[in-house]
Amino acid sequence: MNQKFPLIVRMVFMILDLLMLNTIFFLMKWYVLDGNIASIDREYQLFWMVGNIAWLICAWGYNLYEGKSTSKFESFLGRTFQVYVVFLILTLTYLYFSRELVVSRVFVSIFLASLAVSLLLNRMFYLLADIHFRNKEYLIKRVMIIGYNDIGKKLASYFERNNTHMRVVGYCEEYNKVKELSNYPILNTPLNAVKASQEFKITEIYSTILPEQDHRIYELMQMADQACIRFKLVPDFGLFVNRPMHLNYLAGMPVLTERTEPLEEDANRLHKRAFDIVFSLFAIVFILSWLIPIIGLLIWLESPGPIFFVQKRSGLNNEPFNCIKFRSMKVNKNSDTVQARRDDDRFLKIGKILRKTNLDEFPQFFNVLKGDMSIVGPRPHMLKHTEDYSAIISKYMIRQFIKPGITGWAQVNGYRGETKKVQDMEARVDHDIWYVENWSILLDLKIIVLTAYNVFKGEKNAF
Repeated sequence: MNQKFPLIVRMVFMILDLLMLNTIFFLMKWYVLDGNIASIDREYQLFWMVGNIAWLICAWGYNLYEGKSTSKFESFLGRTFQVYVVFLILTLTYLYFSRELVVSRVFVSIFLASLAVSLLLNRMFYLLADIHFRNKEYLIKRVMIIGYNDIGKKLASYFERNNTHMRVVGYCEEYNKVKELSNYPILNTPLNAVKASQEFKITEIYSTILPEQDHRIYELMQMADQACIRFKLVPDFGLFVNRPMHLNYLAGMPVLTERTEPLEEDANRLHKRAFDIVFSLFAIVFILSWLIPIIGLLIWLESPGPIFFVQKRSGLNNEPFNCIKFRSMKVNKNSDTVQARRDDDRFLKIGKILRKTNLDEFPQFFNVLKGDMSIVGPRPHMLKHTEDYSAIISKYMIRQFIKPGITGWAQVNGYRGETKKVQDMEARVDHDIWYVENWSILLDLKIIVLTAYNVFKGEKNAF
């Protein structure tokens, strides 16, 4: 396979995206502003510069043109959507805070909508190009697998499903060890793997037999190097551990972990924090600025006292923090130990409305801005609940690996409100752990949309 081809693909689509962005900008300016393209004033020049810089920053931050992102159409399209959403937020934030009133709203709307369409068309072009080049012989890596065993068969299946530029030619295995009809031919014995590779024009050898199992593998590796054939080892960690594990490397040393955690990466934490800051600032400025006086007055008229309920809850790494809510109950001594029930006589009349609509959670945007919470994450529990449930649910504390959220994956899947049985909490914890292992900005946006939908639709567990 031409090793420069993936790099060329990434460069082509980066240039295409920037070309479309700038083409749309100037076409829209010419069309919307009656052809006044010669006299681009300062405001439009700034908007043009911000647009280009914002796109490059977002694309770089989300590794849009990195090899893994462009290896499959679905991942490329999904990553492009994430970048566009963040680009949209940054662009609108710039226009709002810079007070660029000269820039036409019609122009901005058409520009952003047209850019979304052009990005989709670019990705469709990518799909067509991928289909066209998929079977071009000079782009294909021809692969041989040493060892016809479970790992070898899994490896061949992986290449079939996930990599359109890898073609398995066959296996090398002792003929007397093959007791079934294989999907690919047995090309030769393991010791003759390099000879067979030259015969069948193999470019990469994957050995599921390790040097510790057969010391002659070292000789094969040296022979492959001499023949300019890449030789790779595929260890079977199932010999050492009896559950699914994830492999990472630390200074060249293999490290096994039980789960993936996207938010362990600094870049992902930075993206999530930037999203939290922008979203919470928007909510505080445009919603809480007028909502707090109104709800505060209604709470005080029904039950004189504080309008906010501040409670110690379990946060990141099980560190307690002060969680803020609108007070929905009468002031009572059991608030830190007794969970709210549907028929709880402590509820205020306005409190029932606040809890039913989730409005009681809105002050937690201050927690998000401060950094104690995130917009999306496992819901923070009372300290007593954390102590009680961690003693009976083995994986409970995994949910504390990330910041708690105003809403979460468990909540949009129906696990919110009172937990009457341990099984209810176990299901909630399972959903929280799934979120920890599968986080993405796209998933956060999905959860936010589902939360808003559930509020308008109404939930049976909301009270």
